[in-house]
Amino acid sequence: MNLKQDSHMHNETGFDEMRFVRQIRYHRLGAIGQQKLSEAHAAIVGCGALGSTTAMSLTRAGIGRLTIIDRDVPEWSNLPRQFLFTEKDVCDGLPKAIIAEKRLKEIDRNVQVIPHVRDLSAHNISDLLSSVDVIVDGTDNFETRFLVNDFSCRENIPWVYGGVIGAEGRVMAVIPGTTACLRCLIPEPPAPGSLPTCDTAGVLGAAVMVVGGVQTSETIKILVNAAPPTESTLFVFDLWDSTWKTIDLRSLSKTGCTSCRGNDYQWLNTSNNQSSILCGQDAVQLYPTQRAPNLRNIAKQLSCFGNVNENPWLVRAEVEPGITVSVFADGRLIVTGTRDPSRARSIVSKTVGM
Repeated sequence: MNLKQDSHMHNETGFDEMRFVRQIRYHRLGAIGQQKLSEAHAAIVGCGALGSTTAMSLTRAGIGRLTIIDRDVPEWSNLPRQFLFTEKDVCDGLPKAIIAEKRLKEIDRNVQVIPHVRDLSAHNISDLLSSVDVIVDGTDNFETRFLVNDFSCRENIPWVYGGVIGAEGRVMAVIPGTTACLRCLIPEPPAPGSLPTCDTAGVLGAAVMVVGGVQTSETIKILVNAAPPTESTLFVFDLWDSTWKTIDLRSLSKTGCTSCRGNDYQWLNTSNNQSSILCGQDAVQLYPTQRAPNLRNIAKQLSCFGNVNENPWLVRAEVEPGITVSVFADGRLIVTGTRDPSRARSIVSKTVGM
């Protein structure tokens, strides 16, 4: 590796001024803003389409520390829009968070990446996110977003909501005490089947890049205390129709809601569902036990079905044609090849016995 660029490290700032010279020349960021970025700690919840885009963009922008939380491994259908991952990653079967750490360090060896192969829940959110400066939404479901929103309001930690379906995208920065929060805009999660999903409507990769770019920009503005401060707005676009609009949410921020004004954090007091259908995948996630499984024993047990993919984070095997069972070190299981939770539980019972 060529380390000549180290000679450009400023003794006072601690970041590579030559590397970020074009960014520093932008007058609304400057060297002071770049210094703040190099000292900042952002968390990305979900390292799929939006999460991998924002992780890559923030790393290239010079973020000092990234916590990445993701529960899954790459699949073939991820590759058109999840830009950190390759065909080899799909074949290797390593968790997305672990792959992201390696890839981001290849982009900038100075970034500190803290990967967690976990499913964010009310039980672990404080342990995983209490020390961060900002949270970036890379999730694929409203239950997790409402959990993050309640945590943000309670702990006074900003977060940046982002969503994309088809060619449409939306972004909203939530700054507790300043802007409207997610529950101000959407009091309750949409009922199942009431909105299109990535399964039913698909996703355009270019739309992911736009949402991820706006999320990155909003995150940087929060971290460098940009002036004027971020306003309470919702940015909405449709790439296919070439429509762009910014919706003023200041009226909502004045009245607030039970989360940001009423100290009602119901999503922090809600236990995880025992099963969930994963967006964009023919797969079901199960939570059969709180105990950490013995992956080595499970690998031996699954070996009767054929080849077993085993690493420190998970064990995976095809247990019947088209059906794959993945057992994670934190006790979760993902059954790929079905969207029926009852069938998934039956398969796990017969193959793993959990």
